[in-house]
Amino acid sequence: MMKHGLQIFAGNASHELASEICHRLGIRLGQLDISRFSNDNLRVQIQENVRERDVYVVQSFTEPVSEHIMELMITLDAMRSASAQRITAVIPYYSYARSDKKDAPRISITGRLIADMLQTAGAHRVLTMDLHADQVHGFFSVPVDHLTAIPTLAEHFRRHHDLSNMVAVATDAGGAKRVGRFSERLGIPMAIIDKRRVSDTDVKHGEVVGDVRGRDVVIFEDEISTGGTLVSSAETLRAAGARSVHAGATHGVLCGPAIERLRDAPIDSVVVTNTVGLPAEKRLAKISTLSVAPLFAAAIERIHGGQSVGALFE
Repeated sequence: MMKHGLQIFAGNASHELASEICHRLGIRLGQLDISRFSNDNLRVQIQENVRERDVYVVQSFTEPVSEHIMELMITLDAMRSASAQRITAVIPYYSYARSDKKDAPRISITGRLIADMLQTAGAHRVLTMDLHADQVHGFFSVPVDHLTAIPTLAEHFRRHHDLSNMVAVATDAGGAKRVGRFSERLGIPMAIIDKRRVSDTDVKHGEVVGDVRGRDVVIFEDEISTGGTLVSSAETLRAAGARSVHAGATHGVLCGPAIERLRDAPIDSVVVTNTVGLPAEKRLAKISTLSVAPLFAAAIERIHGGQSVGALFE
């Protein structure tokens, strides 16, 4: 397929992933100059012509989140000012998808706010992956292509594990639909853990609904942040007689005490994708990273060529 007029740029959060996407597509990564004024304000200058081009700006909302969001907004605005024909914000990890409802008095539904800001900044469409809550898709007033890493993660477990003894586990009822898609793809049964959240970083688990005794279990999540839910789930499953415990998640955020928790946790292996970059200090022997660059490259190629993105998952 011809890729005339297609250009891909990257913010500081996703340079490595964007480079891999470009390699897959056989194009060069576009050049941005991201710097600061003396008063600490961000400055973004596009280093090449984007007039009448189909441009994609890749930036995950990773730590420091606010900085990376502002960097993306300024870049989108610069693209619009430079007369790009169509601007797509590629956000592999949309962290504010967790802020999807008003669950406390006098707070912002920030997932919706960021969606509005992206359109205001100049995004004509958004490409993202495995939002924490499906309803966040509806926060956007521009078209959204919502990819999933479930096929990528499922194929890893198909290749490296004996599925005849495996059970997929949801850490709470809210994740049952996601885990159901994962277990269905692998043709394995699923179980659910009764969870009660005490605070943002602390959870308590009750009974396991389903048979895990003597089984190899895989806890499947959209993301692993502080690791509190994952570790307490693993302990609950071990107490219920699980033979081995593995974990799979799209977004390996691994913030705060996550690495220390995982290092000592009764978990045999953890598999995440590269929607979030994993620095050297977080690369435990039990953590593996899968690339979703082929999936993003295929989606971008289809969007650019006016083809169905949903067909990638049929």
